[in-house]
Amino acid sequence: MSPSGGVTRNTLRRQIADALRDEVVAGRLPPGRAFTVKQIAEQYGVSATPVREALFDLSAQGLLVSDQHRGFQVREFTVADYRAMAEARALVVDGLFRDSAEQVAIRPEALAPIRRRAAEAVRAAKGGDLDVLIGYDLRFWRELGQFVRNPYLADFLTRLRVQAWVFAVHRLRRDGVDEDVLWFGHEELVEAIGRGDREQVRAAMHAYYGHALAWAERLEARESRDAEARPPGEPGARA
Repeated sequence: MSPSGGVTRNTLRRQIADALRDEVVAGRLPPGRAFTVKQIAEQYGVSATPVREALFDLSAQGLLVSDQHRGFQVREFTVADYRAMAEARALVVDGLFRDSAEQVAIRPEALAPIRRRAAEAVRAAKGGDLDVLIGYDLRFWRELGQFVRNPYLADFLTRLRVQAWVFAVHRLRRDGVDEDVLWFGHEELVEAIGRGDREQVRAAMHAYYGHALAWAERLEARESRDAEARPPGEPGARA
């Protein structure tokens, strides 16, 4: 393969992966939705090779599940998965600011664009605009990752945030968006980082993860009530 062919294929691979990731995160490809390499290749009018590579990339990120015989499926995260995501992120971030302050590079001059992302995310959250909120929220956390010197930790945190939105988005579209579910602390977190106030950063992050875990508890309680209300013999019914 010529160098230009390799570049073209890799570019297609990234473009297809990005497009499908956006569809999954926005909830337009719901959990459990199955598709094949051939279907996606026909949809985008490209060959199978970059599509297959893109789908395996998304599988490696935990967004798809691959099956040798049935193709690929959008992963369905459970409430227990979501709780584990929130707890994992909380442990990593708490460790960064408690034990390894040198791992976090505070550069106030770089905060201006992140402040804008924070303001837009809060505005979208208060307005209930889920599509806008997801976009700004992911950009907000990704850009905050520049303050983490360890790129592996930054990548880990970004992936968990994407997975959390995949879990949350279809539930929010089903149940509606309200202040009991969404978090509005983006701006407070940025200002604490700008001041170099690590204790306030930790407090903001604890509030954020506490908010996520409280929602998980409410979802678990509702699932338990729904299971008890189902007639015996139905899937998910309590014995």
